[in-house]
Amino acid sequence: MSPVAVLRLPLTTDLSGFVDLLTRLNVPHRVSEEAGEQVLWVPGATQLAEDVRNLYQRYPEGDPTAQLQPGQQVSTLKRPSALANTLQQLRSSPVTALILLLSAIVAGLTLLGDNLDTLSWFTFNDFRISGDYALFTPLQDTLAAGQWWRIVSPMLIHFGLLHLAMNAMWYWELGKRIELRQCGWMLLGLTLLFSAVSNYVQYLWSGPSLFGGLSGVLYGLLGHCWIFQLLAPNPMYRLPRGVLIMMLVWLAVCLTGVVSLLGFGEIANGAHVGGLIIGCVTGLLGGALARRKH
Repeated sequence: MSPVAVLRLPLTTDLSGFVDLLTRLNVPHRVSEEAGEQVLWVPGATQLAEDVRNLYQRYPEGDPTAQLQPGQQVSTLKRPSALANTLQQLRSSPVTALILLLSAIVAGLTLLGDNLDTLSWFTFNDFRISGDYALFTPLQDTLAAGQWWRIVSPMLIHFGLLHLAMNAMWYWELGKRIELRQCGWMLLGLTLLFSAVSNYVQYLWSGPSLFGGLSGVLYGLLGHCWIFQLLAPNPMYRLPRGVLIMMLVWLAVCLTGVVSLLGFGEIANGAHVGGLIIGCVTGLLGGALARRKH
């Protein structure tokens, strides 16, 4: 496949940050110098070239940690430090960072689920402890009392550091892709939608119970990126095949009940299934619209 010249820019233009962004997104590319210009090349796919041009229009500076001097070769630019790279990603993905920050705050307030008094403010159903039992308030009563935040707030609850760390890692990986591709407001809307649907499906699945975490949202984000990418291929939504297979296999294993029998705790299977289904639906709609647009 012949490469396509996506950008032709003066040698004085600093492409280091944008090149670093492409590297983080696993977009194949190379930069060469021709006739006093620096040229950014990608494999010969029209859609990929257009996506990279659009990305450059939104984030031309990327990580502005080095200045390109006239006549300096792009390959000699100093790579940004890990700290600078992380700070730049946080600046370019504020909604992703906000959701993770809120999750960390709630984890601290609830002592990772051990502070039941505080935990009851974030669960899908309000509850109180009576002896060895948790008595749940009917959903219609909590909604009638104006506690509408409970529809989405369980996504911020986590039970243990490993639970929080794994969910945070995957939300960071998937959330920033959507935020870069479709903007922060889209990510926020999808996150709230996936949370509401997955929480309600889990409620229908198991009845009033203690459940929480971002995993239902994560399966929604996974389904969204998966189906969107099938309909409108985009480098930012291109996930390694092993990741998709692993997540789907894990879902299937959890549905068998083996994980709970091994003593790893109860799994919110309803939230996972509900999140994946609604994510596939939004990916279908978004991918179809993007395909029609192009």
